[in-house]
Amino acid sequence: MKSWLSRGIKHLLILSLIVPVLAGCMQSFEVGETYPLESVSGSGNETSYVYRAADRNVPEVANELAERKRPQQQSEEDAERMFLVYADEIVQVQQDPEQPEDTLIEISSREYVRQNYSPSFLEAYIIASVIGDLFDRGRYAGGDYRGYGSKGAYAPKQTYRTPTVDDKKMAPPVTVNRSGSIVRRSSDADASASKSAASPGSSASPGKIVRDGSGSSSEKSSVLTKPKKTKAPKISKRTGKIGRRR
Repeated sequence: MKSWLSRGIKHLLILSLIVPVLAGCMQSFEVGETYPLESVSGSGNETSYVYRAADRNVPEVANELAERKRPQQQSEEDAERMFLVYADEIVQVQQDPEQPEDTLIEISSREYVRQNYSPSFLEAYIIASVIGDLFDRGRYAGGDYRGYGSKGAYAPKQTYRTPTVDDKKMAPPVTVNRSGSIVRRSSDADASASKSAASPGSSASPGKIVRDGSGSSSEKSSVLTKPKKTKAPKISKRTGKIGRRR
């Protein structure tokens, strides 16, 4: 009975560790294929990726992202700036000051937000309880950063740079619903494909075995020959005497 209880408790502990990890993997935010990567900042678990949504306004983009992955909290609709709060990252959707017709999507890890963002700035968009949890009740002082669009006045601790090939590979992927079609090949196409597999200018012909009365092959190199049957060797039984030497 005790062993059964111990095994049950052990299995529950394993599930309690695995389920949150799987949930985090399934909820990985997906943006990179829909919108081009604009810039990258940070490294390791302190990263921020910026994407550009051309000719899209802030509420439209924010609602689209929220439909793809439901956030823990979404700020009120605003024409200039909105926030989406997730368990492992914070998404800021803001109007590009230099190109107002475009929207910038900044996906920052929680560690990046703790080290760079201004808590007082976030208070205008995110509820106080979330900010307190994000900055660990004042353990992290944060910075003066307010987003990629205001990087000139409020620069992050690590400046932005043009994304490299590796950055684009590491950027969050995206799943896009696309339709396709399956074309079934006809029997004529299969026949032509099998003919094209043969070398050009040569025709494949089946070989045959021709034997005369003596059992020798009448064909040469291109004709298969039947191997000769071999008989098992004979074993002769003999008797002898063993004599002792004197």
